[in-house]
Formats: sequence, C-alpha cells, structure tokens
Amino acid sequence: MDERKLLRLLEAALHVSEYTDKVDVLTFRSKTQRITKQLKEICAIMCGLVVATDYRAGQELIKDKDFEHNARFFQSIFEIGRRHKVMNPEKMRSEYGKMIYLLQDSQMSDVQELLNFKLVKPMRTAHALLAEKNGLAMLRDGLMHQATAEIMHEGKPRIQVQREIKAKEKAREHLSRRYSHADLSSEEILSVLYSISDNNAYLRFNRDPVDRMIDFLKRYFDPKTPEPGFSLGITMGMGGARLSHNHERQYTYVMQSMMLWREVSNDMFKLWYLAEGDLLREGGYYQLTNTGQGLNRVQSAPQTNKAIHQVLARCQAKLGHWVGSAVVHLGDHNVPNALMFIDKYTQVPRILNPVALVVQRVEELCEDDGLRQYVESTFGGVDECRKTILADFFRHAFDGSGADNFFDAGSCIDGRLTSAWNWCSKIEKKSYYPVFSLAGFTGFDGGDFRS
Repeated sequence: MDERKLLRLLEAALHVSEYTDKVDVLTFRSKTQRITKQLKEICAIMCGLVVATDYRAGQELIKDKDFEHNARFFQSIFEIGRRHKVMNPEKMRSEYGKMIYLLQDSQMSDVQELLNFKLVKPMRTAHALLAEKNGLAMLRDGLMHQATAEIMHEGKPRIQVQREIKAKEKAREHLSRRYSHADLSSEEILSVLYSISDNNAYLRFNRDPVDRMIDFLKRYFDPKTPEPGFSLGITMGMGGARLSHNHERQYTYVMQSMMLWREVSNDMFKLWYLAEGDLLREGGYYQLTNTGQGLNRVQSAPQTNKAIHQVLARCQAKLGHWVGSAVVHLGDHNVPNALMFIDKYTQVPRILNPVALVVQRVEELCEDDGLRQYVESTFGGVDECRKTILADFFRHAFDGSGADNFFDAGSCIDGRLTSAWNWCSKIEKKSYYPVFSLAGFTGFDGGDFRS
C-alpha cells in the first residue's frame, strides 16, 4: 500500500508536468539548464504532493529544501513507476514516456553536475530480492510451477477449478514455510510468488492471442494448396499490397512473423529490462531529430538490439529458412530508440486479441436464428465467415503496406507490424465488419474486449 501511494503521487506529478514539451524543442538556449530546471520542478511538485497527502512526512522531506538529501526518495518513487509500467503495459500511457525521457536526461553527465544527485536506481525484481536475502534455492523447487501457474477455467467444471485453486494455495503456503528464515519473511516469499504469477497472467493475455492466431492459420489454411476463394496470395499494387507472394510463400511469411511476435511477447520482460538499461545508461547520448513523425530522440540500443537479434536467430533456426528481409530497425528514423521499440511490440496483443476473439465468437453469435441466417446468407456458414476474416487478415495485415516507401514498411521485421497497423485502420471498411460489431468489438486500443 505504501508503494501504491507513491505511485499515485508520481502519476499526478507526471500528469501536470510539461517536461517533454519544454525540453524536446529546437532552440539555441542551453538545453542542460532547461533540463535541470524541469527536473527540479517535477521533484518540487512531488514534494508538494507529499505535503498535501501527509503533512508530517512532507515537512520532513522538504525541511532543508535540498533535493540532494532526498535522492533516495526520488529514486524509489521513479523505480516504483517503472516497475508498475512493465507489469502493466496498458497503464501510464502518456506518463511513462515522459518519465523515461526525464530520467534519460538526468543521466547526462553535465545535468548530474548541476543536480548533484541521481534519479535512477536498478529496477527491483523478484530475483534481486531472493538473491539479496539468500532465497534463490526456492526457484529450483518442484512446487514452484504449481504455486505460480495460471489457472485456466475454460472448459473445466467448477469443482476442478476449485481443486486447482486449493492446490495452488497449498503449494504457496508450503513454499513460504519451507524457505522463510530470519532474513526472508513468509510475506516476502508470497510477494515473489505473486510476482511470478503476474508474469504468467501477462503471458496469457499477451502471448496466448498469438498462439491462437497461429492455431487458426494451421487449422483453416493448407500451407501448400489453397482452398478456392481463400488463397493467401497477394500481388503488388492490388488491394494496397506492396509485396508479391503466392499462397505458399505468404503462408510461410505470416507464420514466421507471428512466431517472431510470439517469441518477443514471451521475452517481453527481459527485453523491457534491457531497453531501460539502454535508455537510462549513464552518459548516454541521443540526437533530437525530425524523423518524419515529429521530433524524436534517436539513440542506439546495443543491449536491446543484441537481444532481438537472438530472438530472430531462434525463430530462423526453428523455421529453417526466412522469407523477406531480416532487418531490425532500432536507433534510426523508423524506430528512434528502445522506448519506441517496446511500444511497438506491446501493440501485438492489442491487434491480435480482438481478431482472435471475434473469430471464436462467430459460432456463439449463430446461436441466434436471425444472426445465423445473416452469416449463412452473407458468408455461407460459420467456417466460411471465419475463413473470410482470417484470409483477409493474413493477406493484408502482412502485405508490406502502411508506409511511404518500401524500406520503411515492406518485409522487414518492423514493417510487418506497420502493415498490421495499416490493416487495423481500415477495419471499418471491411465487408465482415458487422460481424466484429455484433461480437462486441469496439477498437484495437485494449479496453475491456478480452476473453
């Protein structure tokens, strides 16, 4: 609860701050002084909010009006915000970017000379807590899987779900009794177990939609021989496509793209941790550049770049060959920095989850006689409706469209996501859009449209 109070203070301070509006502008004035002034201003806002929340604590905090002596407080509050965002990608939509950019600036050597204190400390992790308190042996315990597994209720009787919940709770209690000692309390062990469980829940909502779409591709489309009317082949210049693939090549292209997205979603916490390391490294340098989409901070990201190439190599090894370009844009005008890279790939479940849910719900919709008649008369049946939606998605969400030139979209690793975004922007013009509306679809921006 103490951390949640600090998180609310941070969000309030970032909400009213105009940091990037005042710092990320082209001007001949000293940028270092502007940055320092804005950093001190946001620290002062947070101090004021502490006073408003808890007068005694706030009085102690600002007693000497010296930010340097309160460095630990500011480091903690920013670390809580960073950790919260990683665990909840749908939160702090605008505040997180502002926070990372101001922390990025605070790591510059000339800014630190003026500030005389640091705002960044390593992100707190479950592993760090266990390592600090001599509890890493717990991670190798056979009960860890049962104590942290995501309980799936779909298709199971209630009594079985309740049995799994009780077994999970029993495993947690057993681990907390077995590994607690003078330095590591049972409450801290439970906190670690809940954190690992959160990761499994994250994977369910972010990796599983990719798995479902891969399953649909395998179930409804033959990799070699297309079904009449449902070929995945695309031709440059037709339907907005910028690539030319026959059915077999497009099937492979779609499969490898979604396998890559699955691996990125699976490793997202690791990639996010490395991305923050690249963004917040001491002495880090970026160049404020007009990338064609406004002023952006262009900065290299060596750790993130190495990790994503390892993921790509893993996918290529599984598939045996690669269709299209294997170029990863990072630190250029397409993907200026590691923050933009992370933001791109957190969109994957927002794109795929609504499509997967609509496809799943077509049969449920057809339980209504009127809707069943509509689906049969318009598409020819439930499976035909599903294949119509999926075929269009697999064709035109992976057709190289969505940018001004081939290098920015095309078949490169990031261009595949650009094409998917372009398909999303045109969903309302599709012949099957009424099916999306009937299934409860409201948009590709997250929300409550979840299974």
